[in-house]
Amino acid sequence: MSYAVAPAKPPVSRADLIWSVIMLVLTYAGGAAAAFIGVFVMAFTDNCPPATCHIDTGINIMFTAFVVAAVLAVAGTVLTVVRLTARAIAWPFALITLGLCAMACLVAIAGYVKAVGG
Repeated sequence: MSYAVAPAKPPVSRADLIWSVIMLVLTYAGGAAAAFIGVFVMAFTDNCPPATCHIDTGINIMFTAFVVAAVLAVAGTVLTVVRLTARAIAWPFALITLGLCAMACLVAIAGYVKAVGG
């Protein structure tokens, strides 16, 4: 009686793994830096003229965009890890995750600055 042996999976591409990890690290480091900047932008809003300043709107925009960035980062990380474990190309997913999170963080800060009249 002979049993069929499943073929061994090919090894993970070293370049794909390295670039994926670098981009995901940049995603989380950039998100942390943007959140840090966002807190300081809110903390040091000195001038908020009542006619053009909508502080609650600014805070809501910033909070929402940072939550979206966090969800995108987690989803992109899961997708990248799944691709890596399946031995499929993963770096494009990590790159897209980095780009989408960067855009969400920029929208957060720009939205706040615009809402408070800065």
